[in-house]
Amino acid sequence: MHGLSQQALQITAKINNQYQTPETLTELLSELTGRAVSSTVRVFPPLHSDCGKNLTFGENIFINAGCKFQDQGGIHIGSGAFIGHNVVFASLNHDPDPSQRGNMIPGRITIGENVWIGANATILAGVSVGDGAIVAAGAVVTRDVAANTVVGGVPANFIKQLD
Repeated sequence: MHGLSQQALQITAKINNQYQTPETLTELLSELTGRAVSSTVRVFPPLHSDCGKNLTFGENIFINAGCKFQDQGGIHIGSGAFIGHNVVFASLNHDPDPSQRGNMIPGRITIGENVWIGANATILAGVSVGDGAIVAAGAVVTRDVAANTVVGGVPANFIKQLD
């Protein structure tokens, strides 16, 4: 993982440290993930990733500036998703046992289709956000979010059902 992390740092430095055309950003995201990324995935840098190879994107996605992808545990962003400024995806936990605290526990994050995640939200390891859901700005999502619902708060709780 150390080698992949170093590679991710090199690629994200290219993404973040000078202007890149949308076409070049697509190429760099493809290099970061190790697979083709659709030209319909739009990113406003900066973007940070600690691995890259466990990050997958659908189509027609918008990722706003300042997002952080701790993707060693796996992160999938479904088609049509809107990701707000400074959203954090944290797919790793530390072992709760103090003598084992250095051990990492991965948990895949899955973001469904047509999801909107507001600015400064945090999505934690093992969470799935259902299709059409909205995560309010600043929310900390610690458990699965049902499709077509709105959640918010710390920790995020159900606010309402969407029609």
